[in-house]
Amino acid sequence: MEPSSLFVCLMGMGTVFFGLICLIVLTMIMGKIVGGHAAPAVSAPAPVAAAAPEGNRQEIAAAVSAAIAEELGTSITGIRIVSMKKL
Repeated sequence: MEPSSLFVCLMGMGTVFFGLICLIVLTMIMGKIVGGHAAPAVSAPAPVAAAAPEGNRQEIAAAVSAAIAEELGTSITGIRIVSMKKL
């Protein structure tokens, strides 16, 4: 006797969900054994850097134009950056 396709589908989905529930339970047990419920430390946000010095602006413009040229598949000589604004 051959099982119906609906039975096979339901058994497969049931097996997957049972496995996922077992993984969740095991993860919760391991979390309690290893570390408990310690909240992660929140660090202060990093200070925002000031505007780049003029020497670095040329290097940044060269890197940006190289990345744009690579993405567009053109030569870097075909790229002209008019202005750069910090977002």
